[in-house]
Amino acid sequence: MKIFKFGGASVKDAEGVKNVLHVLNTVGHEDVLLVISAMGKTTNALEVVIKNYFDKSKELHASLQEVRKYHNQILLDLFEDEDHEVFFDVNAHFDDLEYFIRSNKSPNYSFVYDQVVSIGELVSTTIVSHYFNYSGLKNNWIDVRPLIKTDNNYRDAQVDWEATQKLISKGVKKKTLNITQGFLGSDENNFTTTLGREGSDYTAAIFAYCLGAESVTIWKDVPGVLNADPRYFENAVLLNQISYREAIELAFYGASVIHPKTLQPLQKKEIPLYVKSFVNPTLPGTSVSKGADLEPKTSCFIVKKNQLLLSLSSIDFDFIMENHISEIFGLFSKYKIKVNLIQNTAISFSVCIEDKYNNFEELRKVLAKKFKVSYNENVSLYTIRHFDENAAKVVETNKTILLRQISRETMQVITKE
Repeated sequence: MKIFKFGGASVKDAEGVKNVLHVLNTVGHEDVLLVISAMGKTTNALEVVIKNYFDKSKELHASLQEVRKYHNQILLDLFEDEDHEVFFDVNAHFDDLEYFIRSNKSPNYSFVYDQVVSIGELVSTTIVSHYFNYSGLKNNWIDVRPLIKTDNNYRDAQVDWEATQKLISKGVKKKTLNITQGFLGSDENNFTTTLGREGSDYTAAIFAYCLGAESVTIWKDVPGVLNADPRYFENAVLLNQISYREAIELAFYGASVIHPKTLQPLQKKEIPLYVKSFVNPTLPGTSVSKGADLEPKTSCFIVKKNQLLLSLSSIDFDFIMENHISEIFGLFSKYKIKVNLIQNTAISFSVCIEDKYNNFEELRKVLAKKFKVSYNENVSLYTIRHFDENAAKVVETNKTILLRQISRETMQVITKE
């Protein structure tokens, strides 16, 4: 079996859905499992719904109707018959969501988040499955939630691999086209969980591992994995081949094409990963497998914007010792702060962090009770793999350098622009 993953950009409108069908007709669809994300920016739109829900905003109903309206337009563009059962099925998903919003009593933001945003993937795959059937391509729609079992760490759930392996092995039909959702799972009480933003790539890897798949292909709007984000760097180069290890390094440092958690289960079974273009599906793209680190051998640039450079020092000028660092990282974990770079001296400790859940202000107040706290907001963290002098110049020219760290293969620079 092959696993194909299509992200939100590939199904953002009716033409996108039609193009996914074209891709499958071009490259083949027998014994394939499709993992599909929410359409376009639906997750972002549902986050607005959640915010309005907790703020008790008068805009709650309107924000929810915007999401309905967006999907209804795609339905009208795809199906001539407005009595087609897909309209009923999609409305049923939204009715379930509205019922949850009316009846929910939990004040847990992360719990509510997972129950609400999951509607995006459920609706997306429902529309795609019906359209394929409508166009003559028979398929099997699968609700992923009973198959991928997780803990109840909502918004960043951890997979129960043993239970998931058994369920997926029984729940996927072979020798047919299967369609399921990315990003989602469920806990022991069958409440919906999510695997973290961009978790659809991870879903594809979970299925590949559990099914012993032949390969995983992530279909993107770019020709493959590039050595740099073309939004920030000129003359980006297509990487034809990357090793698992190199891809894990790039993902760890923040390369956005491949989700960091995706690669490890694939590496364990040596399942090749391909990143290809849904615009030009016959192009070779990039392969990630056991083999050469990089082909061609070139510097790779990664940039993470909107970072915080946090510096801590002892109030009484004492040394920052192991017990202090342990306590600090315990707080990072508690407040879900992602650490991207560390540097320390005898009396100070600096970290580049990402405040994904907007918890930094609360953390800062706790830290200020024991440490002198200073920080720079909106800094950029540049990482260069396989750097040389010219690559360093590309990053550092016309920027204020706040921190620089160099190892054998990697250079990291924090800048204020």
